[in-house]
Amino acid sequence: MAVIRKAVEQDAAAIARIYIDSWRSTYAGLLPDNLLLNMSGADHESRWWRAMIARGRGRLFYTVAEDAEAGVVGFGSAGPSRDPRLKYAGEVYTLYLRDDFHNGGLGRRLFISLGERCAEAHGSSLVVWVLKGNPARYFYETLGGKLVARRPTRLGGADIEELAFAWEDVSELIALGRSGRV
Repeated sequence: MAVIRKAVEQDAAAIARIYIDSWRSTYAGLLPDNLLLNMSGADHESRWWRAMIARGRGRLFYTVAEDAEAGVVGFGSAGPSRDPRLKYAGEVYTLYLRDDFHNGGLGRRLFISLGERCAEAHGSSLVVWVLKGNPARYFYETLGGKLVARRPTRLGGADIEELAFAWEDVSELIALGRSGRV
């Protein structure tokens, strides 16, 4: 069973690899091929994840799922909600697992862990944004997230739509996670 723990700077290479692989497998057909093909593991590790983890104190959280044999197999990040138009206190920014670790409950554990950290630091409501067409929307709906907003955005030259799923009281999600019913 994988352990959920706080990310450290040494996890940046594994996080960058999972991030890029997940984008390429999840967003193929949703985002332009050139955007996905031009993602660089070295750039994401050194310029992005290592710096973000180093700054992730207090209000921002970076968490990994670590398997005893496979090492870091998933990660997530969270903090205060970034959209002032929405009334939710916390936001899960990222949640990615290696493809071979999907559908085993690890994503659920990781998400609930991030929700719990947000609730402690920011308040009991939570939001997550996903690209329209991303199958993860069903994951969030299964966990009780309600579709509360839509917004247009542009990535890699493509016009896309993002969907916001929210929980008014994340303590209910945390309780379900502890009970093993989700």
